[in-house]
Amino acid sequence: MSVQPGWYVDPADTETRRYWDGEGWLGAPIPVDATPPDGPPPAEPPPAPVTPAAPTTDQPVGTAPGWPPHSGPAPQPGHGPAGAGGAPQTGPPGWTPQGGPPGWTPQGVPPGWAPQGGPPGWLGRPPEPRPHGLRLAGYGRRLVARLIDFGLVFALNVLVNGWFVWRWLDELMPYWREAFRRGLEGNTSTEGMPPISEQTGLLQVVIVVIATALWLAYEVPAMAANGQTIGKRLMRIKAVPIAADQPLGFGRALTRWTTLGLPTLLWYCAGLGLLLQLVDSLSPLFDHPLRRALHDKRAQTVVVEVPDTAASPAPDDHPQPSGDTP
Repeated sequence: MSVQPGWYVDPADTETRRYWDGEGWLGAPIPVDATPPDGPPPAEPPPAPVTPAAPTTDQPVGTAPGWPPHSGPAPQPGHGPAGAGGAPQTGPPGWTPQGGPPGWTPQGVPPGWAPQGGPPGWLGRPPEPRPHGLRLAGYGRRLVARLIDFGLVFALNVLVNGWFVWRWLDELMPYWREAFRRGLEGNTSTEGMPPISEQTGLLQVVIVVIATALWLAYEVPAMAANGQTIGKRLMRIKAVPIAADQPLGFGRALTRWTTLGLPTLLWYCAGLGLLLQLVDSLSPLFDHPLRRALHDKRAQTVVVEVPDTAASPAPDDHPQPSGDTP
């Protein structure tokens, strides 16, 4: 999923802000403290045509005709900037002009160097998004938090659903005992098998409905209040809306839960509910750059790490506003 267009802090220069159009940076930067316009920046006027400089008789050895030498030591062989038409081209550190000599690198930069992140068009990978200035939660933390929550919900089912599960097993045991005995004897006949009562199917529906209701009661109120279940609190992660760093609210928390929790009602349909939940649980591994699961996308949320307040640095004199990078 691409980042929405808007004004963001430039990863290359955190003192400025630029407009991101969904695919790349647009227009000139503005100071980070300035109030950005409501829309994209106005179109820049086309550059004036450049008249080629007259050739001189004093040309450095190995440079293109018409290339004006600049102050400083003579360029080394293979490192002299020469663009199309003989004029040097400029760009960010690590940038190689089109049409330059093979192996050319900018002055003062080690050969082969590339920046470790920047806007599209740089030689390095783009910066990782930080929604509301917070780091995205890794999949490992999210998985452990979910396993902790599943364990707690299972414990609630043992207390509340235990009697119904025992009755269901008691109804099935005569049938399975006879089937096991005939299997040991090599008897494949189904005649005379103990019947499975209609109460068995009703008990199965009751068990699944209670399990779903317990999960809903455990997760939705906690997520609505502060975006954290017990598992997420222990793993120091939380879910926040993409639009703003604020509580999810009951409606968004319920929407988020139904995508993952409601398929529990389909467990008895040949495991269809479990298959849907497995796909949802693995979906953050294939979503870039925000690592959102299907339930995150439906509720427009993202899971981030909770900063450690005890180890947080001193406040900055020039704090960056929310949505610091696209």
